[in-house]
Amino acid sequence: MNKVDIVSKYCKGCGYCINFCPKKLLKMGNERNMKGHFFPYIEQVEKCIGCQNCVTICPEGAIEFYKEAQDNG
Repeated sequence: MNKVDIVSKYCKGCGYCINFCPKKLLKMGNERNMKGHFFPYIEQVEKCIGCQNCVTICPEGAIEFYKEAQDNG
């Protein structure tokens, strides 16, 4: 399964990640970070296709992507 982490303390709330997600899984949240910026969250992470557009487009490097190993046991 794919895992997307938004590192809220680095986010400036530009919304690029939201606009560039082909599955439209990222939404702007209601909370503000320490700098006063709203930051996104991911809905339905299980639907993430792993394209990493959000990681690539983020000018602040505030998004981290991981592929979690599946437990086949």
